[in-house]
Amino acid sequence: MSVRGELLQRFLDAASGGDDETLSLMLSQSRELLDERGEQGWTALMLTARNGHYEAARVLLTSGCDTRVTNRSGQTARDVAVFWGHTHIARLLTGTDTQEPDIHFNREILDRMSDRRSDGEWLASRRASPETVFLLFHALSPLVRSGAEREEQIELCKLRSTAVQELLTGSRTLEVFLGVEKQDDGQPAWFALSTEDDPSQLLQDKDPGSFFLQEAMPGLLRLSDDDAGVVAQARSVLAWHSRYRFCPTCGSDTKVEEAGYKRTCLRAGCRSLQGVHNTCYPRVDPVVIMLVLHPDGKQCMLGRKKIFPPGMFSCLAGFVEPGETLEAAVRREVQEESGVQVGSVQYLSSQAWPMPSCLMIGCHCVAVTTDIKVDQNEIEEARWFTRQQVMDALVKDKQAVFVMPPRQAIAHYLLKHWIGCNANL
Repeated sequence: MSVRGELLQRFLDAASGGDDETLSLMLSQSRELLDERGEQGWTALMLTARNGHYEAARVLLTSGCDTRVTNRSGQTARDVAVFWGHTHIARLLTGTDTQEPDIHFNREILDRMSDRRSDGEWLASRRASPETVFLLFHALSPLVRSGAEREEQIELCKLRSTAVQELLTGSRTLEVFLGVEKQDDGQPAWFALSTEDDPSQLLQDKDPGSFFLQEAMPGLLRLSDDDAGVVAQARSVLAWHSRYRFCPTCGSDTKVEEAGYKRTCLRAGCRSLQGVHNTCYPRVDPVVIMLVLHPDGKQCMLGRKKIFPPGMFSCLAGFVEPGETLEAAVRREVQEESGVQVGSVQYLSSQAWPMPSCLMIGCHCVAVTTDIKVDQNEIEEARWFTRQQVMDALVKDKQAVFVMPPRQAIAHYLLKHWIGCNANL
C-alpha cells in the first residue's frame, strides 16, 4: 500500500473508531482526506454514521465535509445513519440536532395557557363546554381503562362535563386547569379533578371497564407518551395540594387560586401575603441522574438498589441540595453512593418524573478515580460495565449480565446515548 493509501486508511480507521482527536489532527495536516473514499467506497463521515460516533461526525461536519457524497450503494452518510438506527447522527446531518428527545412524561400535547388561569369567566365557559376533557384522580391515582392497541397498555379515561357534574359542584373536589389541546382547531380544554370522597358514587355513566391505577410505579409507565405527559403535569400539581393544604408560613388554612396553581393564606396578617413567596406555588424537586464514564471511555458505572427488580442496574441519582450547582450535586452524589470521584460533567436532557413532582436532570460525567466503595445505605451494589455489556442488555441478548432500566426512564436514554444506538438525545 502506498504512503497515501496508508494515510487514508489511518484516517478512515479513526472515523470508524470515533477517534475525534485523531481526525482533527490529521485534517489539520491533510485536509484533502475529508471526502476521500476507501476501498469499499465509504468516506469517513459514512463510517462515523455507521457506528453512531456523534463527536467524530461533528468534527467532520465542522471541517466542511460534503454530506451529499454517496457510496457504491447510492447511500449518503445520513442514509447510513438511518439504516443503522442512529437517529441522533441523522438529525446532526440534517441540521435538526436541536430537537428535544421524546422521553416518557415529557410530551406536551397541551398549551398550558397560564395567562388564562386568573380569568374566571373564560374558565367557566370552558368548564361548561361539551368538548372539555376531565381527568379524575383519587388519592393521586388516575382513572384509567385498558388500552385498545396493546394489552399491557392503559389509557386515561377522558370524561365529559355531563359525567362529572356532581363532582364539579362538590365542596371536596379540587380542580386544576391543565391547558388546551395544541393540535385541535377547536382547542378543547382539559381539567384534572381530585376528590376525597368515593368518586365511583359520584360519576354518571361510569365506564364499567375503568379503574383507578393503584400503583404509580410501574403503572404510569404503561400509559402512552401523550397520556403520560398530561399525567406528569396533573399528578405533580395535585400532589402539591395534598401536602400543602395549610399555609407553610403560619399554619392557617388556605384557598385555591389561579386555576389550581396557587394557594393563598386566609389569615390577613400572614407574611406570605406580602410579596411573592415560593410557598404559595407548586414545588418541583430537582434530581441529578448521571451515567458515570470510566476514564478509558470504554466502561460505565451502574448501581442497583434493593428495591430494583432482579438483575437490574441503573444510573446513580440524588436530590440537588440548596445552594448547590448541578455539577456539584453530580460529584457529591457519585462520591457518596460509590466512593468514586468525578471530574467533568455534561448535561444531556431532563425528564419530568411525577413521583410526586421531581425533575430528573440527566448528565454524563467522567470519573477521575475507579475504585468502588458502595455506601450500603444508598445502593447495595455498583459495577463497571463495558460498552458491549450495555449493548447486550439493551437488545436483551442471552449473554446479558444485567437488566436495563425501563425504556420510559431517562436512565435508559443516557445509556443508549453513550453507546450511540438510536439515542434520540
